[in-house]
Amino acid sequence: MSELSIQTDRVELKVSDGSTMAAYVARPSGAAKCPGIMIFQEAFGVNSHIRNVTDRVAREGFVGIAPELFHRTAPGFEGDYANFQPAMQHIRAMTTQGLEADLRATFDWLANFRQVNAELIHAMGFCMGGRVSFLANSILPLKSAISYYGGGIAPELLPRASALHAPMLFFWGGKDQHIPPAQRRAVVDALSAAGKPYINVEFSEADHGFHCDERPSYHARSARLAWGMTLEFVRS
Repeated sequence: MSELSIQTDRVELKVSDGSTMAAYVARPSGAAKCPGIMIFQEAFGVNSHIRNVTDRVAREGFVGIAPELFHRTAPGFEGDYANFQPAMQHIRAMTTQGLEADLRATFDWLANFRQVNAELIHAMGFCMGGRVSFLANSILPLKSAISYYGGGIAPELLPRASALHAPMLFFWGGKDQHIPPAQRRAVVDALSAAGKPYINVEFSEADHGFHCDERPSYHARSARLAWGMTLEFVRS
């Protein structure tokens, strides 16, 4: 499939708690109905990497939207991969209730956008966003959800495994010290116990953040294979 030409934009979403959340949108040019994908950020914000991922899904025929999940404390935040500390205060300020409101606002925008087929909405997230993708799958009628090295799913969100609406695709780095093997196993064990469909992929040579070509931990082969699996998963 050849890549499509795209259009990009920034939109403002009204959240049910009265806050306003900015989001980056990329979509194929034209008016044809498309599936939608919510793209959830790492702790470093809706930065060039997340915008690039959103552009990439648009070139593959999806309407992508990346909401600014730190909108309550740091609108427009873009962190430094070499300095994680500034992001910590914003992570600590996040609540499950607030995130759920953000996810519903993002989903509703996609479902009501003229170019989106509301029956075909997916979620994808990286690191912190991988956890958010799992959370989204527990409260929204998604078609599928993908978690790239989602930290914090275990143990906090494991009770939600039985509520998942759609198949999950998990990617992990075998060298990832942030998410130890016991946590990775706990995630898939919880889905197995709940009878939920999933695919679990571990790249033995990859570290945390292996998909991001702006990080020292970028692992090109793992990133390329994961992206191919991602596209197949959301199209199947």
